[in-house]
Amino acid sequence: MMKKPKLIDDARSIWHRLWSVRLALISAALSAVEFALPHFAPSERSGAFAATAGVVSLAAAVARLVAQPKVWR
Repeated sequence: MMKKPKLIDDARSIWHRLWSVRLALISAALSAVEFALPHFAPSERSGAFAATAGVVSLAAAVARLVAQPKVWR
């Protein structure tokens, strides 16, 4: 049986300071633009948004592993 994940106690008050969350939201926004761009501007290529979203997603994963001591003060 899987354990229930333990969430951060005061996540509501600090979520906006967590870099992994910020980068994940930016990545999601870029992915949304990548999806919507061909529908609104068929002549534009969305490859740049796909590449940027991929880089930001990777940065979010790395940021998740980095200690962020100032967040907990």
